[in-house]
Parts: sequence; structure tokens; C-alpha cells
Amino acid sequence: MTKVIAHSLFSDFDIDLFKAGKHFKLYEKLGSHVMEVDGVKGTYFAVWAPAARSVSVVGDFNNWYEGEHHLNVRWDGSGIWEGFVPDLGAGTLYKYLIHSTNHGVVTEKADPFARSCEHPPMTASIIWEADYKWKDTEWMRTRKDKNALDKPYAVYEVHLGSWKRKDNNDYLSYAELAKDLVQYVKEMNFTHVEFMPIMEYPYDPSWGYQLTGYFAPTSRFGKPEEFKLLVDALHQNGIGVILDWVPSHFPEDAHGLGFFDGSHLYEHPDSRRGYHPDWKSLIFNYGRNEVRAFLISNAMFWLDQFHADALRVDAVA
Repeated sequence: MTKVIAHSLFSDFDIDLFKAGKHFKLYEKLGSHVMEVDGVKGTYFAVWAPAARSVSVVGDFNNWYEGEHHLNVRWDGSGIWEGFVPDLGAGTLYKYLIHSTNHGVVTEKADPFARSCEHPPMTASIIWEADYKWKDTEWMRTRKDKNALDKPYAVYEVHLGSWKRKDNNDYLSYAELAKDLVQYVKEMNFTHVEFMPIMEYPYDPSWGYQLTGYFAPTSRFGKPEEFKLLVDALHQNGIGVILDWVPSHFPEDAHGLGFFDGSHLYEHPDSRRGYHPDWKSLIFNYGRNEVRAFLISNAMFWLDQFHADALRVDAVA
């Protein structure tokens, strides 16, 4: 069987919206998606890499060998590479190996749209698919009123990694926090919790403010559906959830967004506007339509898929 089958989730309208910076649900298209194509189960991959000469999916399923699973570039100038790989399912580790048109630069990158990532310091993306049945229907039905700005707010800001530890100093899991944290916040009569960044990040002392996995809850505390369990438990107890969100800058880690396809894809190419000397991090190029679509899609992802009630936008002043 062909190792990569030509397949696409994109319509022409999707591409037009993406190029215009107005596609706000890119997480439904880009990234890895478990599905069935013509009766064959597998995973569809799509990644934006316009400066690439070739893109391969590498992972534990092919011993990280780049020659076997080459993606196909779209014909429409979008810079999107895509393809369907049979027999790959949830739990598979993968990255994109990219050969650039820029002087032969080669990069090996985590998926910017990965739903799950390896526990740091490991850096691979993980194909993820898990159903979660939400039980916060009543909260979601009335949250517009409960989150209204003319209502009283008492917000408890919390860093999940340091709020409380086990006797052996291990982190509490999302599931354990769904009991202990919810009980504490409720007893103290807070109306909302504000989580310091829970998206995947490589460097513990950053407290999560230098992200590499914008669409993945950090694996430090458990699986993505377990973070949903935590949000669900808060909502069922009448407590709103605010997420710290970092659309301003990102770290230079080799597996991250920086110099993604051998070009300044996500960051501004002018270092005076694309580099933060104090934080030693890269600054998003807001003038690029596709980057704006990435960021807005990310905001929508947490509000839609994880039922967050609000985002606190970091480091934009």
C-alpha cells in the first residue's frame, strides 16, 4: 500500500480564508487528524511550510527515517503540505522533517497544531484523538450572563505546577486538581480561576510563558481530556475558567516555531521587530495574514474545544 495517500481537508474557500488571515478554525484542518479514507484507517497530516522543498513525517512508526512518508505540496500557492498515512493512530509520536529552499537548511519540527506533546524535555508531537463527554451544559447555557462584566469577579490566579505538590514533590495531575483545587476555590468563594499558561512549554522556570505547543495542554499534568475534566469540574461547581494566553512571543527552541521551514515564517524577519532581547524570544509577525489566522484560531480553539470562558492576553502592553 502507498505510504502516503493524496488527501485534503481543505476547500478552495478554506485556502482563500487562510491567505486572507480570516480562517479562525484552522485547528480543524492543519495538524494531525485520525480518520478513515476509502475504508482505510489512518491519520491525515497538514502543515504550513511555504519555504520548504520537501516535507516528511517522521516518527516512532518509521524509526524517524525521512525517506518513507513525504507529504504533497498543494498546487494553490498556500504553502500547505498534506497527505494521509494509513495505519497510524492515536499515541503515535511524530515530527515534520523539512528541507528548505533556503540554502538547503534542514529543520525537524514539532507540529504547530499538535493536540498533545511528549513530556518535556522530550519534544515530539503525539497524534491524539479522545472523545470527552462534557457535563457542564448548564454552565455553558448561562455563562454569557455569569461572565458579564457588570457582575462581581473574584479571580484566583494559579500556577498548576506549584499550587500544591504530592509528598514526593511530584505534580498533581489534572484529575487530582479537579478534586483538590475545585474544592479550595469553591470554599474560598472565588468566581473564577485564572490558569497561568497550560499550553505546552519546554522550560519550567518560564512558568509556561514561552510556548512551543499552542494547541496542546501541557503533558506535565496529564492528558488533554483530563484537562477538560478539570475545566468541567470547575464549571459544574459554578466557577469560570480564564486562561493566560501568550500571542506575543515564543522561544527559540529548535523544535518550536522559530525558523520553521528555514525562513522567518512565524516571527518577523526584521530582528528589531522580531526579537525580544530581554526575554531572548521571537516576536510574531502580525503583519502576515497566515500568522494572524494561526493566533486567532488558537484563541478560538481554547474557547471552543476546552470551554474556556475568557483569555487573559499576556505581554502586549
